[in-house]
Amino acid sequence: QVQLVESGGGSAQAGGSLRLSCAASGRTSTTYAMVWFRQAPGKEREFVVGISISGSNTAYADSVKGRFTISRDNAKNTVYLEMNSLKPEDTAVYYCAAAPTIISRRVYRADHDMAYWGKGTLVTVSS
Repeated sequence: QVQLVESGGGSAQAGGSLRLSCAASGRTSTTYAMVWFRQAPGKEREFVVGISISGSNTAYADSVKGRFTISRDNAKNTVYLEMNSLKPEDTAVYYCAAAPTIISRRVYRADHDMAYWGKGTLVTVSS
């Protein structure tokens, strides 16, 4: 089992920045690609950004490309999401998820590939 705990959510003004963290504990000897999803009020959960095991490959939703940056520190079992130039439409609960894999460069996007999920952290962006 792997436990994922998100932190860093909160409120920000439009144009501001926040940094989310996702700390993994438990069976971290297995390798995981990591993904951030989000769910806005009244909307379905959507893919935001993913990163491969090695960190060399990433993929971003068009809506956040150029504004958000994902990174990971495997020594700390932590994934980060740097969010800049925030917009009110970025308001959502952000979830960290882990996809077990042995393919070091693969990036995942789909819910059904995720084996573990965090409980989420709320990000609210005001105009």
